[in-house]
Amino acid sequence: MAARVRPQIAWLDEVGSKDVALVGGKNASLGEMVRELRRMRIRTPDGFAVTAAAYQRFLKANGLDQEIRERLRVKGHEERVAAAGALQRAFKRASLPEELEESVLEAYRELSRRYGGEHVDVAVRSSATAEDLPDASFAGQQETFLNVRGGEPVLKAIKDCFASLFSERAISYREQNGFDHLEVALSVGVQKMVRADRAGAGVMFTIDPETGFPRVVVIEAVWGLGESLVGGQVNPDAYTVFKPLLEERRMRPILSKEVGDKAAKIVYAADGGTRTVETKPAERRGYVLTDDEILQLARWAVEIERHYDRPMDIEWAKDGDSGDLFIVQARPETVQSRAAANALRSYELKSSGEVLLTGLSVGGAIAGGTAIRIKRPSETSRFEDGAILVTEMTNPDWVPLMRRAAAIVTDRGGRTAHAAIVSRELGIPAVVGTGDATTVLARPREVTVSCAEGDEGKVYDGILEFEEREVDLGRLPEPRTRIMMNIATPAGALRWWRLPAQGIGLARVEFIVNDHVQVHPMALVHFDQLQDAEAKRQIRELTAGYEQRTDYFVDRLAQGIARIAASQHPHPVIVRTSDFKTNEYADLIGGRQFEPEEANPMLGFRGASRYYSDRYREGFALECRALRRVREEIGLTNVRVMLPFVRTVEEADHVLKVMGENGLRRGKAGLEVYMMCEIPSNVVLADQFAGRFDGFSIGSNDLTQLVLGIDRDSSELAPLFDERNQAIKRTIRSLIEQAHAKGVPVGICGQAPSDHPDFAAFLVECGIDSISLNPDNVVEAIRIVARAERDLKRR
Repeated sequence: MAARVRPQIAWLDEVGSKDVALVGGKNASLGEMVRELRRMRIRTPDGFAVTAAAYQRFLKANGLDQEIRERLRVKGHEERVAAAGALQRAFKRASLPEELEESVLEAYRELSRRYGGEHVDVAVRSSATAEDLPDASFAGQQETFLNVRGGEPVLKAIKDCFASLFSERAISYREQNGFDHLEVALSVGVQKMVRADRAGAGVMFTIDPETGFPRVVVIEAVWGLGESLVGGQVNPDAYTVFKPLLEERRMRPILSKEVGDKAAKIVYAADGGTRTVETKPAERRGYVLTDDEILQLARWAVEIERHYDRPMDIEWAKDGDSGDLFIVQARPETVQSRAAANALRSYELKSSGEVLLTGLSVGGAIAGGTAIRIKRPSETSRFEDGAILVTEMTNPDWVPLMRRAAAIVTDRGGRTAHAAIVSRELGIPAVVGTGDATTVLARPREVTVSCAEGDEGKVYDGILEFEEREVDLGRLPEPRTRIMMNIATPAGALRWWRLPAQGIGLARVEFIVNDHVQVHPMALVHFDQLQDAEAKRQIRELTAGYEQRTDYFVDRLAQGIARIAASQHPHPVIVRTSDFKTNEYADLIGGRQFEPEEANPMLGFRGASRYYSDRYREGFALECRALRRVREEIGLTNVRVMLPFVRTVEEADHVLKVMGENGLRRGKAGLEVYMMCEIPSNVVLADQFAGRFDGFSIGSNDLTQLVLGIDRDSSELAPLFDERNQAIKRTIRSLIEQAHAKGVPVGICGQAPSDHPDFAAFLVECGIDSISLNPDNVVEAIRIVARAERDLKRR
């Protein structure tokens, strides 16, 4: 339906998504929300748009269309820069037509009346007619002016927005993307400001911007106005919410919450415009949003995505006066939503090196090259094509340099900073928010930038060997045997969501504790008795903001488990409780005081024996609390619990009793409890264990070493360590037969089925129920297992 508008001014509630040609992408999308989504109680500030027709009239009234045509017959960067400067000066000299001025002033007065004031504070934003399209992101190419007050300042800001369409960066971007300069027009939105300077603001995606996982809302938040986030000036808070459980009002499906340093914020300046100030220590430590606000924004994001029927990139703000949340912009997400559904590109480092820097990973790829620090985007001659661009932060002026880079490393910024947005668009890795990249890499040196190892991006010293593979996910067979994945980290789970696996057969709690918690649980329970002063200092720093230090452990562990479980929901996700050895537990912060020294930790105080021991019972209780939170508060009931290294039937009874005392009772709310089968006693007494557990998972490494009496870490005995040994195969066959006789399923978590097709065929012949292996072997395992099943059927 065509918009009902005046020739030069359109109120936002008069336009919608079909009016991009009239008011540009931002304003059309915002008008769509104002007009259609308010009935869903999604708040958006009022405003109006100066139409693209008004912009065209301005050009013709001042003869600028002809000047644009003549000046942009240029070649090369230097000529383009000169032409851009001349055009911007011409725009600033030009006058707005009298009729347009009167229309703008009348609309501004009306907007002020609606908000009960004389000179309401507004944001004046550019909105190009080729902007925010599904296949083109013009991120930050044109100007925005904030806290503009009064008729004359509004008129000046509108003209400055018009001029920004012919900055050098905007000209270059259009040329790169094949847009005719005179066919792209500019509308300007004039919208009531939200007093986020007294609260906070940010962005959210209805798809994971790193992995393309479509079932989460990712929210970033900063104190003050949101421009500090988009500009990459600060490292924001980050929250992830699981969309499928949002409608379950009794659940709170927040998968993760990460505190950013938020070192600065943008606030109103007394005389108009904005200024940047440092945040207070309490603001840096605290979250910008409450859990209720996170969930409210996530629900709005889902409604907006449903209305537009595509993944969305949304800006929000919180009014510090009223406490209300508002949506201030929405546009289609333009990178992950276009990724091929049946192809998956993976990267893996094949060698290691010294880690020079860490930060947030963007892009999922790896690149090597010479790191070159650049202070200003004008230093083009100092940069080499294919080098690693190192700088404090970027803005749209940097795009020409970024296009020449193999990777980007910045001091500041989050996942929605300019450097992150553009690097995704360009398909190159970026490590942002490192803190001191420009100091560490002040001089050129060869480095490897890796964004393929999870949430944390790393910059390694030297050029490291890595492998790049593309996995075709199309036309795979569907075997009867369930193919699952072994997942080490939460970030890894989201990275592999496109694989056609049917759940996760092994998620290790100790990996999450090591990477995301870092502290020994007993050091948190008995913090006051901790003797290590340095460990105490580190724990105080990590647990800042928690009333009870043990809550830190529960929060971090629950969030890690939840992200893994969400990646495969509603398929089963089997979470193995901690199986550190004593020497590994001792390496956690504060751990040495609570761990005995053992001659052989592999056969010592590990697995189930810890959980009912006075040495660790309180630590296991924290693990149980985290698992309960995942299932009962977040709502991910697809989580099963698996116990490792259960030596005797009596030990199984002890642990199940302790779990029940901590609220994890087998069968309650559908909870299934599995057991690792990795000790010969587990097979000998399989019929008795089967009466106590809902399933077995064969740990082939430990089972092989204990049946054959071989230290699995021994290089001297490595040739003898083989799961295909007849002793191992007879053990596995016996287990499966006994378990199936009791109606209990059996899986295996290990690499042997993908490394040895004959072993996979053996497992299929035995009737194994599931095979779980590392993600990069899933596709090949599907083919191997399907072939083995066909061969068995032909016999």
